[in-house]
Amino acid sequence: MAHSVLFDQSQMYSGNSNLNDGLEFYQTQYTDPSSTATGAGAQGSADDFYASSYGTSMPIVERSWLAAFGTGGFPNEPPLMEELGINFQHIKSKTLAVLNPFKPLDTKIYDDSDMAGPLLFILVLGTFLLLSGKSQFGYIYGVALLGTVGIWTILNLMSQGGIEVMRTASILGYCLLPIVFLGSIGLGVDLKTGQLGTVAAILPIVWSTYSSATMFVTVLSMSEQRLLVAYPVCLFYTSFALLTVF
Repeated sequence: MAHSVLFDQSQMYSGNSNLNDGLEFYQTQYTDPSSTATGAGAQGSADDFYASSYGTSMPIVERSWLAAFGTGGFPNEPPLMEELGINFQHIKSKTLAVLNPFKPLDTKIYDDSDMAGPLLFILVLGTFLLLSGKSQFGYIYGVALLGTVGIWTILNLMSQGGIEVMRTASILGYCLLPIVFLGSIGLGVDLKTGQLGTVAAILPIVWSTYSSATMFVTVLSMSEQRLLVAYPVCLFYTSFALLTVF
């Protein structure tokens, strides 16, 4: 049976009228500072509380949608692109490494599995093919997925250290850049005319194969197996060249 913790039941039923013996109540008035303080007063009280708790003044937070794309949010907050893993400096370095495959590679830029550049190149290639009258987006993503998984499996069987599937996809995607150049040529020239497409596709295939094989050999320390690495990679880029030409 529930009863009040403030009164004794024996006193209640005995008819004792002095029910407040030994009980004292303290009355006070409480007002919520947040409901009365407005404007500068509310900000001042919040600053005082933050300063007393953390020893520093409350940081000024920029509340705008532009703050999400820069460093104007909370203190020490990294930019949005850095949180998403997009490093424009690495994208530039990897793209230049593909454009100049004879330059010595810096293996540190391949420590991350950056997919921003490859996805951009695939999207641009698909757009070029669409503008030239070829809707090949499904085939491009299908060949890219199956080819990446196949080459990743072969590289892990051949090398001792192995490589992650995302790093494999990143290297293959960046080295797709010469095929993108081939797709841009198809905007103004019909590559299926005579032997023009075959001749025009040879250089991008060799270029992409050499760049990709060099990167894989450098990262995995497989200099003696360069030709074995280049063979499946060449088939991979030949498939994209066929999609681009035909």
